Amino acid sequence: MTTYAIRPFGARPCTLVVCRGCCCGDAAKHPGTDHQAQLARLRAAAAASDGRFAVRTSDCLGPCGQANVIVVQPSTEGRRRGARATWIGWALDDDATDDVLAWAQAGGPGFAAPSPTLELQVIPAPATRR
Repeated sequence: MTTYAIRPFGARPCTLVVCRGCCCGDAAKHPGTDHQAQLARLRAAAAASDGRFAVRTSDCLGPCGQANVIVVQPSTEGRRRGARATWIGWALDDDATDDVLAWAQAGGPGFAAPSPTLELQVIPAPATRR
């Protein structure tokens, strides 16, 4: 019989989940934000990170009143250290993108604290429907 570790495909890196649904990424709602450039910048940084963090997109994460939303998920090791996903709202400008990238490059939740400015943008995760 074959047995597997909890994650048979290796450890997962810190992951940035970028909302690009109905409100996040909407040029009509946030005309001063270059949403495509922000996503391209996040993806380029992840590609250059040598696997330290990854980026993926989601159609809608839910808290539309706080768009743009980015969820910073801890790596496997970050979770072992007790970290949980952190939801960031109002990630609309280069400064917010810089702070998210710096945190991901430092290891994300479980390894480093977000910048004081980014801490002000932390929002609660939407409640799970039951």
